[in-house]
Amino acid sequence: MHLEHFALIVEDYDEAIAFFVDVLGFELVEDSAAVTTHGGRPKRWVVVRPPGERTGLLLAQADGEEQGAAVGNQFAARVGLFLRVDDFDAAYERMRAGGVEFAGEPRSEPYGKVAVFLDVAGNRWDLLGPPG
Repeated sequence: MHLEHFALIVEDYDEAIAFFVDVLGFELVEDSAAVTTHGGRPKRWVVVRPPGERTGLLLAQADGEEQGAAVGNQFAARVGLFLRVDDFDAAYERMRAGGVEFAGEPRSEPYGKVAVFLDVAGNRWDLLGPPG
């Protein structure tokens, strides 16, 4: 058993793809037309994931007022997603150079080096490096 996908509500498919693929270095696994939304608008099935991983993010463009209100606040202003990297310093510098907004400076914790960043929608993530 494994977790296949996690849905992340975004404002725009293409902006989200650019952020996750071009800035974070994820791979675009699928981008295909899907059935229409409940409101009858075109919908896409867009999945991104870190290279070599099985679990991906299903990027879901907000459909309607209720979903639009959740963009950037899926975790009630808490960190809700955690990206573990082997080389924290290299990932942090690459992300900063790519325009990623960090909510503070990196710090060391027992579980590793960590810095909170915001994704394209405004959700809070932890960038995590190895412990020690």
